[in-house]
Amino acid sequence: MTAPSRPTAADPAGVHEAPALPDRGFPGPETPGSAALVAAGDLLRALAAPVRIAIVLQLRSSPRCVHELVDALEVTQPLISQHLRVLKAAGVVRGDRRGREVVYRLVDDHLAHIVVDAVAHVEEES
Repeated sequence: MTAPSRPTAADPAGVHEAPALPDRGFPGPETPGSAALVAAGDLLRALAAPVRIAIVLQLRSSPRCVHELVDALEVTQPLISQHLRVLKAAGVVRGDRRGREVVYRLVDDHLAHIVVDAVAHVEEES
């Protein structure tokens, strides 16, 4: 049995279904509840685009404004802004206004580790 998921930045229509997972289905005393699993899935979906992965890797080294990300990643400003909106809605990045610019930074270093580990894993296999 499945329950529809709520709309998120990564899935605005809420079309993905979240499985109703009983806690007893996972081993160990520290089994996450189904709400935590759904939230983790939302977070991973927000990270699941090559440009968003590249943005996280850029922000890992230092906070950046949009034009710096445009120059570093060689993609258009509207595309960078769109991906930053998804990452911001998912709680991955935050923006701090400095004069006319907004400087983006990672909210949490744990998120950078997820991305770095995923990239390292893929590179090891190839």
